[in-house]
Amino acid sequence: MSTAQAHPKVTGRRLPWAGLVLMGVVLGGAVLLRAFAVRPLRVISDSMAPTLRVGDRLVMDLWTYRFEAPEAGDIVVFEPPPALARSVAEPPRHSIKRVVALPGQVVQVRDGQVWVDGQARHEPYVAEPAGYTWGPERVPEGELFVLGDNRNASADSHAWGFLPARYVTGRAWVRFWPPERAGRP
Repeated sequence: MSTAQAHPKVTGRRLPWAGLVLMGVVLGGAVLLRAFAVRPLRVISDSMAPTLRVGDRLVMDLWTYRFEAPEAGDIVVFEPPPALARSVAEPPRHSIKRVVALPGQVVQVRDGQVWVDGQARHEPYVAEPAGYTWGPERVPEGELFVLGDNRNASADSHAWGFLPARYVTGRAWVRFWPPERAGRP
């Protein structure tokens, strides 16, 4: 028996199914990531300007709030609760706002500032001081007080009330578009 017959020649060709298996694994992983961990999101309003602008593209983290509650200062993504859906002609599929006060805290908006538990909040990200007054009211258990950074151009808790935490679907994790503004919002 010759050596050529005992050892078949390797040509560099892979088995045709190996590429299909690899493609299936990559596609399956992408589907699982999108379903359970992250999701792309496009900003469609200026209610969070200057932090987020129309056309910004974000990655929404779907994982964090499965294990911990939102904190003050977090930028959350949520489905519109019934009060918001009733207050606008065409409710969006998702809204993005900043958590300002948590359950049990007393929140008030006066003199252009947000006050939580009697303390004025330092908010360098706000577009301009709020031109309205609201509260004081205690945030109920299981709910959040959320505001847009563009206080005078945002349909948020000052307009439609507290956000039931169960409507929060994720947090704005990272902006990837436009490239010059990429990073944590």
